[in-house]
Amino acid sequence: MAGHFRSYVWDPTLILLQIITVQSVFYGGMGLWIFIIDFFADETRSLDQIFSYELLDFRSSRGRLMMAAYVLNALTGALGLLFIVGRAKQCVDFTVTAHLFNFVGCWIYNQHFPTSLVWWLLNIVCIALMAVIGEFLCMRQEMQSIPVSIGQKVDL
Repeated sequence: MAGHFRSYVWDPTLILLQIITVQSVFYGGMGLWIFIIDFFADETRSLDQIFSYELLDFRSSRGRLMMAAYVLNALTGALGLLFIVGRAKQCVDFTVTAHLFNFVGCWIYNQHFPTSLVWWLLNIVCIALMAVIGEFLCMRQEMQSIPVSIGQKVDL
């Protein structure tokens, strides 16, 4: 692999720690956005807002606010991908992994398979947003020129 900038050594410990960190950013960001929205909308906070897909609907203002929190969390997750993963090629993998763990958490929390069409569509949109914006940010970072500093001339 001579001539490549990065090392491509498979490191399972690094991957596992990145998954845990991306998942922490995912739920931390979701909690933060829900807290901010609940503060201004004067709603009560509960784990249902994160895991219960029955709260997501277009008819109620609370449901629309929860959907806004999901979309804003996709943006937060994209920033997390930039700082944690930093590779455009891996953004989709980590995004889908974070949402897969969220799917399993929702399934366990509700004790049945998610059947809400709104929940599925919202998560598909959030996966797309998080992955595409994360890839864009990582590509911008990867394409930055590498500064080459010219030090003092040494006379040989």
